[in-house]
Amino acid sequence: MGATTLAVALAGVFGASAQAASPVQQSTTTVVGPAAAPPSSSGEAPTAPAASGPVVLSNERTSTTWAHPVEEAPVLQHPAPRSRVIARTRLETEDGFPEVYMLLSSLTDSHGREWVRMRIPGRPNGRIGWISRSALGEFHVTHWLLEISISGRWLKAYTNGRLRRKAPVGVGKPSSPTPTGRFWIRERFKLTNRSNPYWPYALGTSDYSTLTDWPGGGVVGIHGDFGEPRLIPGDPSHGCVRMHANDLNWLAPRVPIGTPVRIIR
Repeated sequence: MGATTLAVALAGVFGASAQAASPVQQSTTTVVGPAAAPPSSSGEAPTAPAASGPVVLSNERTSTTWAHPVEEAPVLQHPAPRSRVIARTRLETEDGFPEVYMLLSSLTDSHGREWVRMRIPGRPNGRIGWISRSALGEFHVTHWLLEISISGRWLKAYTNGRLRRKAPVGVGKPSSPTPTGRFWIRERFKLTNRSNPYWPYALGTSDYSTLTDWPGGGVVGIHGDFGEPRLIPGDPSHGCVRMHANDLNWLAPRVPIGTPVRIIR
């Protein structure tokens, strides 16, 4: 697909034939954080909580933690209230799905404040910052990993480190290459009209194309063959990743929202 928002591209061309599947309709494991210390029963003032951490939340291979935000909040350069603000959380993606943040680690400071280090979707790719734990909802875990090779023109899907499927892909052409780095799945659309070039699924990622003038910021998607199956494997796209329908029909229903996507040369 061209690097526009998936919703605009799908609805604009095929209207109601683009059906969005909820990103939370899948099996996830909720991670319960440490409970707050109970009040002292002796009547004495409670002692200040001890600093702890960091605690690793994701290795981005066999276990990755993600969460939806519950409020628009500042993302800071360091885990300190007066640190520089580098971004703000947003509640929805460009296409109106609940936004998804990949969580890397957490720590509790000497004042008892819990902080979470996370990856930030949006330009420029690759930003990482800290946010108050209270700004995030429940933690969820996925054990999937997608790895995409630009030079090899393949996608590999792993569960718990075990290779489940390898498939050929089409990637960005030299003038609009697919950006490399560490990303994750934020959206999922199921397409019912076989004449739709994105059929049968479109997965929205946190990767942003080099084409900054595309509407919606140029979100890179993983989707169908655009009616050009003969160009897979190859480099026919504006930055998105194209797959054959049989491979995408296997992949898209299985990988949960929050699944890490590693794109390498």
